[in-house]
Amino acid sequence: MRRLLCALLLSAGMGAGIIGCGEQATEPVAGGIPQNRSHKLFSKSPGEMASATAPAGGQQFGARMPGMARVADFGAAIIVDLPPDASESNREGFHTEAYDHQVENPFVAVNQHPLSTFSIDVDTASYANVRRMLTSGQLPPKGAVRIEEMLNYFSYDYSQPTGDVPFSTNIEIAECPWKPEHRLARIGLKGKEIATDKRPVSNLVFLIDVSGSMQCENKLPLVVQGLTLLVNQLTENDRVAIVVYAGATGTVLDSTTGDHRPAILAALDRLQAGGSTNGAGGIRQAYDVAQKHFIKGGTNRVILCSDGDFNVGMTSQSELVTLIEDKAKSGVFLTVLGFGLGNYKDSTMEKLADKGNGNYGYVDSLNEAKKLFVEQMSGTLITIAKDVKIQIEFNPVQVGAYRLIGYENRILAKEDFNNDQKDAGEIGAGHTVTALYEIVPVGQPIPTEGTVDALKYQTPATTTPTAAESKEMLTLKLRYKAPDGDVSQLVSFPVTDAGKKFSQASPDFVWATAVAQFGLLLRDSTHKGNATMASVLEMAQSSCGADKHGYRTEFLELVTTATRLLPAKEIARSK
Repeated sequence: MRRLLCALLLSAGMGAGIIGCGEQATEPVAGGIPQNRSHKLFSKSPGEMASATAPAGGQQFGARMPGMARVADFGAAIIVDLPPDASESNREGFHTEAYDHQVENPFVAVNQHPLSTFSIDVDTASYANVRRMLTSGQLPPKGAVRIEEMLNYFSYDYSQPTGDVPFSTNIEIAECPWKPEHRLARIGLKGKEIATDKRPVSNLVFLIDVSGSMQCENKLPLVVQGLTLLVNQLTENDRVAIVVYAGATGTVLDSTTGDHRPAILAALDRLQAGGSTNGAGGIRQAYDVAQKHFIKGGTNRVILCSDGDFNVGMTSQSELVTLIEDKAKSGVFLTVLGFGLGNYKDSTMEKLADKGNGNYGYVDSLNEAKKLFVEQMSGTLITIAKDVKIQIEFNPVQVGAYRLIGYENRILAKEDFNNDQKDAGEIGAGHTVTALYEIVPVGQPIPTEGTVDALKYQTPATTTPTAAESKEMLTLKLRYKAPDGDVSQLVSFPVTDAGKKFSQASPDFVWATAVAQFGLLLRDSTHKGNATMASVLEMAQSSCGADKHGYRTEFLELVTTATRLLPAKEIARSK
């Protein structure tokens, strides 16, 4: 039986209920729950917070000052057993967590829509967040399951780039296992790897949410532990500043070189949580600090650590997105890292990373922090190509229809591909990016969600002699810019289908297919075909490989957990 680690609020006449970390509590928690005194919460007025900027020597931000009343904290963790037959009702049990509703990409006919255009995405937050929910004994809300982020959580054995293009392109086509009459095309990109001792110098600003909602052990304390891992990787050529925000904003450590590690770590250790959340003020100040110490040709990046629960000042998503879009023009890149549960605002965090020339991760454990800040440090910090767009033209002689799996909020208009003013995704050093298309060959029925009357004034587009004579299934085009560039470069590849059976596919193709199928089942997709959790497990076991860090083995455990949590009818169907 899985157990959920959470805080309990016991109040007279109400029994027990699961809550997230609140902003504050004016009375000690009832019911004899022990409290964690290592991260005290203090109440501050906006005026008191505004004076909390640390001078040289490091005043403790969040420390108790005259006139500040201490209030109780929810530091202790209580173990709550969840029933083994958790079902669809569990999906909505995440309190005030916010996820965007995602409408799945449909199948589209090639004779009406020959081009598919989208922005690449290296975010991984969805997978780590889904893992957190499953291991807590609950199925994730469908909006939390972004299949592209689940695919891109894992690294793949794609070839290294050669020549001037900073990433390689790896394409494979085989039978689609959940719909054998369809084909599955995998597009894989591999960013150029940069050795740690060869990476450019860094100008980093840690932007840390220290509001009251961050007091739980899986929030601010985990932020400090994770950033400590990163600081320990830095050298005297790197610089770090620390900006914090709650009801107001403060710079607790001005830009400091990496050889002053004790001072940086001491500033992190002094952080405490309390107050409301003025995220916009923190964003402005962090970018100001980053621009003040900008290193031309170096890594200039703000690292935002928060639960995304902005509740003071600029709070609407549209305003925050506009702010971050403006700041992205400065040449400073953004890493957004989410923490915690209960009040987590995934929707806001994902949009900030998307519009801020950034990447988005979710940190549910110290192991995940190690993955981002130690194992994949170069990919997290160093951008090798920005505004990377993919456009595929399908040959109507070969393909009747297609569906991009995932990337729903990365779809671009076909005209955006050649528009260098249109923002797109970034690739970090060593990053792999994977996208899957489910393809309906010509002659197979096209899955549709409705019918359209025949056109009165035009006929379907005719094919060119090139299409009729070519054995190409599609042409892949990519556009990208250098990290400090304004003009995109174009690369193009024709692709043919060799007719592979799924049993002939590479281990990485099989693994990616297993992860995608897992996402389809968690979302209860209308396009899941004959997919089952049993087949996911079988595919994943056969393609797990050496698994140096154990992430693929962990995936096998998640599939087993999800199978147990699925509704009874789905469990029966999966056997």
